[in-house]
Amino acid sequence: MSEQADLILMELEDHMTKTVEVLRREFAAVRTGRANPALLDKISVNYYGVETQLKQISAISVVEGNQLYIKPFDKSVLKGIEHGIQASDLGLNPMNDGIGIRLILPALNEQRRRELVKDIERMGEHGKVGVRNVRRDGNEHIKRLELSEDDEKGYLKDVQDLTDRFIKRIDEEIKIKSDELLKI
Repeated sequence: MSEQADLILMELEDHMTKTVEVLRREFAAVRTGRANPALLDKISVNYYGVETQLKQISAISVVEGNQLYIKPFDKSVLKGIEHGIQASDLGLNPMNDGIGIRLILPALNEQRRRELVKDIERMGEHGKVGVRNVRRDGNEHIKRLELSEDDEKGYLKDVQDLTDRFIKRIDEEIKIKSDELLKI
């Protein structure tokens, strides 16, 4: 029976790891004033009638600390890329030079930085809720195994230890991103 409980623990760890990875991707999309190609991950463009992610149809590079340059593989899609960026919630003004698109990320003011930190904390809290939901499901699965009382307590403690470890990891990610946002 303990083999099943061990499998449950491995599955829980996998789910919690995925929750943290999703959170990291969400954090990468938050604009910090420094250029990061991940900022454009959510942008899609109409490419020959199909909504396609920007990163699939172009090369995105960091030109300077606060500039991104998007060079599409097919120049005919430049207008579509411009439109996709303008339609996004990034608040960036694309500059088309006929070959590619340049994006200059303006410096963030103090108030906007504080708002973004609150957003990061809110995203982090959602991640923690996800980890706790995985814990709850794991506890239910372990209780259904009909283990001896001592074994059940041991496995439930293992689930809690795993949860604590991932909550701590999320707190660390929040701190790293918040520090990055507040650094001028």
